[in-house]
Amino acid sequence: MATLSSKPGLRYSVSDWATNNKQISHTAENKRNVSHEIRQEGRALRNETTSKTNWDEYDSTRRLSDRINDVTRWKENLKACAQQLDAEMDALTLSKEETERALAATLLPLEVTAECLNLREGRRGMELVCDPVEAELKKEVEVIDGAQRILQQCIDQAFEQLCRLQEARQQLTIDLQDKIEALDVDMSCLSLTIRSPEISLKPNPTRVPPGSTTPQQWEQFSRYNITRAKEEMQASVQIRENNSITRAQVQNELEAQRMTVEFALRKRTHHEEQAYHEMQWQLKTTQEEIAELEKDICHLEEDMQAKTAPLKLVHTRLENRIKRPGMDLCRDEVQFGLVDEAKQLEATILALKQKLAHAQ
Repeated sequence: MATLSSKPGLRYSVSDWATNNKQISHTAENKRNVSHEIRQEGRALRNETTSKTNWDEYDSTRRLSDRINDVTRWKENLKACAQQLDAEMDALTLSKEETERALAATLLPLEVTAECLNLREGRRGMELVCDPVEAELKKEVEVIDGAQRILQQCIDQAFEQLCRLQEARQQLTIDLQDKIEALDVDMSCLSLTIRSPEISLKPNPTRVPPGSTTPQQWEQFSRYNITRAKEEMQASVQIRENNSITRAQVQNELEAQRMTVEFALRKRTHHEEQAYHEMQWQLKTTQEEIAELEKDICHLEEDMQAKTAPLKLVHTRLENRIKRPGMDLCRDEVQFGLVDEAKQLEATILALKQKLAHAQ
């Protein structure tokens, strides 16, 4: 009788086999269900992440566009402010140059006034008087000196304000240049897409670089630069107005003092001409009087000469009558008459001599 060989090992029953098959089928079904759920979740995640990525890309692009608009707006504001600042600097420079010309224009009047004072020092004698002309000329020197000091102060103020305007302009230029460079960067970023060949992964792109600012600080910085520039421009406008008013006032003061000096000179010249004509008349009258006096002296001398002969006659008669003899040597009326005549002639001659001596 033949014997059956049996394989050693554990043997399973049909029920175990069926149970195992069911378990495998159940496990496979569970795995498929899990896989299905994973696939569904993956698809949902893909859709969600795709939408999120697209939205984030769109939102970043929109924010870039808004940022570009903001930077462009501030750039235009800075540019307009810089142009206004340049115009104000040109206007202030022109005002400063006009003030410098006004200051230079005071040099010649000062030299003329000083020369007038020096020339008037050459007067001689009683003509060297401290008259109103000298007082007004000295006052004109003081007025011109004061005008020069005021104009120089205006020039110094304009120069200092120009320096402040240049500082504000430099700050605007730096800010404007930064805005232009930032616009170039943001415009370049805006032009990038997922298909751009120059995009790549970067190490730690989310880092915060040193010197970063907040949007509030960024806006406040540009606003401060514009505000400062406008304040400096307003101060410059005030300085230009003050310079214009000062130049007009100085011109009016110099013109008024010049007219005062000219009036004093004309008045003094008129008085001197009057005195000159008076002296001429006095000289002419005196010369005429001298001529008349010389004539009268000649007449006096002639009269004295004319009285000599009658005096000789009287003296001779008196001397001859002394020779009368005896009782005929009488002091008669003739004698008294001759004596009176002699005395009268001598008195007349003496009076003529005295008058002649006084006239000479």
